[in-house]
Amino acid sequence: MQTRKKYIFLTFLASWLLLFFFGGDQLRRFAFFSGRKTEARRNWPHWTDRSHLKSFTDPEELQSDGDPSLLSPRERRAAWLSVYKNSRCRMETCFDFSRCEKNGFKVFTYPREKDQPLSESYSKILTSIQRSRYYTPNPEEACLFILSIDTLDRDHLSGQYVRNVDEKIRGFPLWNGGRNHLIFNLYSGTWPNYTEDLGFDIGQAILAKASFYTENFRPGFDISIPLFSKDHPQRGGERGWLYQDSIPPKKKYLLVFKGKRYLTGIGSGTRNALHHIHNGKDIVSLTTCKHGKDWEKHKDTRCDKDNVDYEKFDYQELLHNSTFCIVPRGRRLGSFRFLEALQAACIPVLLSDGWELPFAEAIDWGKAAVVGNERLLLQIPSAVRCIHPERVLAFQQQTQFLWDAYFSSVDKIVHTTLEIIKDRLLPHRSRSRFLWNTLPGGLLALPDFSTHLGDFPFYYLQHGSSPSEKFTAFIRAASPAGSLSQSILRLIQAVSGSQYCAQILVLWSCEKPPPPSEKWPQTSVPLTVIQGRRKLSDRFFPYAAIQMDAVLSLDEHTSLSTSEVDFAFMVWRSFPKRIVGFSSWSHFWDPEQRRWGCTSKWTNELSIVLTTAAFYHRYYHSLFTEYLPAGLRELVDGLATCEDILMNVLVAAVTKLPPIKVTQHKQHKETLPQQVGCKDGDAGTPQIGELSPSPLRSPPAKAKGTVPGGRHFSQQQDCLNQLVDWFGYMPLVSSQLRLDPVLFKDQVSVLRKKYPRLEK
Repeated sequence: MQTRKKYIFLTFLASWLLLFFFGGDQLRRFAFFSGRKTEARRNWPHWTDRSHLKSFTDPEELQSDGDPSLLSPRERRAAWLSVYKNSRCRMETCFDFSRCEKNGFKVFTYPREKDQPLSESYSKILTSIQRSRYYTPNPEEACLFILSIDTLDRDHLSGQYVRNVDEKIRGFPLWNGGRNHLIFNLYSGTWPNYTEDLGFDIGQAILAKASFYTENFRPGFDISIPLFSKDHPQRGGERGWLYQDSIPPKKKYLLVFKGKRYLTGIGSGTRNALHHIHNGKDIVSLTTCKHGKDWEKHKDTRCDKDNVDYEKFDYQELLHNSTFCIVPRGRRLGSFRFLEALQAACIPVLLSDGWELPFAEAIDWGKAAVVGNERLLLQIPSAVRCIHPERVLAFQQQTQFLWDAYFSSVDKIVHTTLEIIKDRLLPHRSRSRFLWNTLPGGLLALPDFSTHLGDFPFYYLQHGSSPSEKFTAFIRAASPAGSLSQSILRLIQAVSGSQYCAQILVLWSCEKPPPPSEKWPQTSVPLTVIQGRRKLSDRFFPYAAIQMDAVLSLDEHTSLSTSEVDFAFMVWRSFPKRIVGFSSWSHFWDPEQRRWGCTSKWTNELSIVLTTAAFYHRYYHSLFTEYLPAGLRELVDGLATCEDILMNVLVAAVTKLPPIKVTQHKQHKETLPQQVGCKDGDAGTPQIGELSPSPLRSPPAKAKGTVPGGRHFSQQQDCLNQLVDWFGYMPLVSSQLRLDPVLFKDQVSVLRKKYPRLEK
């Protein structure tokens, strides 16, 4: 028995000795033995050849799992819920669809109160809404409401922070708990955590916000917008930097970054690590500590060297000459660098975990940006090197499309936000992601016209279809006599003789009623008379009677032969998204008067084809009437020939292409006088070029009250300049192209020519 106890004691003692020698270090970490919870410290291995290995970071940096100022996801969520009570809002639960049923999608902006502060950026947002076709000054008609209180900057340390917003909005009779309201915000939260606290309860309002955390974003309800500066243009905006001669896509630098490095606080972890990928050759990653008032108090050992290297490179030069641009998070998730990279065709490499990308509901960012992970920074260089040059070029082209379509101006950012909300109201008539991510973009592809790709002039190639094989002739009759003139009778006979004509529509814009049906000529195709409202803009109204894709727009005094019509239609079928016609003008910049002008003098360039004799797609009728605001249509009705200019400006803005001029009958050039209202003589040296007179439109008999030609010319200049001001840039594109039939003017037998009458 004693021997047994002895063996048990020896075994127990041996076990304790083994535990002490092999596990003593772990035992000392137990709170049971230490009496308190000690701070864990990793035992990094001590390599025997560590003096030969380059250190990528300091031991202190390895010990830190993250910035102590960062809130955990649970803490961020709690902060969000403390302010946004309706975190589960969806369109079906927090939006009143009945307000949009009677008057459609109309937007009302609250009237601005006296002495109410308003930032430059928010003023631009309100102006964009008020200039849009959705604006209504009547709140009873409104579907959506926008506050006049500036909510863009909700950092209470900012000078633009508006206080007591909760009290103010509760006093609005239309507030209704935020229902059917849209709130814009660019900056939320403040130092040190920069939470998404706006400082007031948004209720059931839709939030259009920059730097949106995905976990706080309400899908299908909120909208993520880009962060833009106060200098971002109201409308128009600068072009992207990628041009046709800038290929191949490979540039001097592969990957670049130049920006601030935060020494402490949120966002410092990512930017502090960027120096690891810098090689000074094809990868340039530069940071500076020299910003803020107390940067010297927090400077580390790298600051002085970083500041010196930072000054060696120009930021704009890096943007122009780099294929990829790193876009890391700042204090908040978004930064101005995102839009700067898009414009520069520098493919954004995003390092901002948890960022809901701008307009991600509509835009496929996988075709224009590389989304990285902040914790896998060292893998970024090898990842972008593996992207094939063809895909790089496709990425660059997509950045330019997205920049021009949705981000180049405040107008486009705001209108994209409104269009996304409008699509939610009628999902069965909303735009597909294909329309949002393909030229010309979702803003210019109206779902009210159609949701079928084959009905638009832009997608025939992608859809594998072609435009209709016949056209609709659309003749505007505005003779003060109210009777059928010989010119319109000849025109109807010539057009109806075309093998491609399917129907003839006559827009009767005279004071007197149209003649009875027996007075009209007998034609082989249906002829329909439409009573107009005697407005110039009526010409481009989307009449339901227009059945064909192609519209041949004509004036009653136009003189055309059947061969001219046939040839022009065949040319249009090859270029269905452009205007194809006969009479051409050009625009120019007058340096003396510092304004744009147009001329009809003969030169080799053109930028305008008059719609008095031109083919175009019927979709442009819908775009003209529904896309443009009522103010522009009223401008057209008050100025001579302004409807021609506006249609050309609109099509050029959509397609970024010039119109096409086709062969015209020689006799028109010699016998018809210069177009009434066009410039007669020089007016300074044109910048773009000057063009031929309009030979197809005979001057009608002067009606009572007709103004002189000089006044018509002045009205055309005023029209062009007002349109440029509205679009924010000059959309017209110049061209030197004229298309003639094969063997045109060649010394061969007329039997070998398809359009011999064009040469007579």
